[in-house]
Amino acid sequence: MKGSWKYLYRAVDKADNTIDFLFRAKRDKAAARRFFDKAIAKNGAPETVTIDKSGSNLAALNAVNAEREMPITVRQIKYLNNIVEQDHRAIKRRIRPMLGFKDFNCACVILSGIELMHMIKKGQMKCSGKTPPSAAQQFYSLAS
Repeated sequence: MKGSWKYLYRAVDKADNTIDFLFRAKRDKAAARRFFDKAIAKNGAPETVTIDKSGSNLAALNAVNAEREMPITVRQIKYLNNIVEQDHRAIKRRIRPMLGFKDFNCACVILSGIELMHMIKKGQMKCSGKTPPSAAQQFYSLAS
């Protein structure tokens, strides 16, 4: 964004479902901690978390584990993080033609929409009824 890096935190489970995402200006312990707290509050605590070699992610998970009775197992294995990276590829494919963003708030809104459509496409939206609506119908039901 305007030549500076911003960070999209993403969590994906084994079934390739998006757990949560958070777009932040900094990649530090506070941002990582906020992301993990948000994801755990919405979806419950996982048994194991696989992260990249980021020190801020490890520090945040160590802080989360310090407050828990049952600690979360942390794995920092480059190749096991491929599930997140492969799921992240869909977002990169959408953003690349845009040539980046000019405004942080605009980027937040656009990335949220891209993530939402990606979750709908993967079938993560729960729908009641006999026949599931199409992705476009699901999106329009949210927009109205």
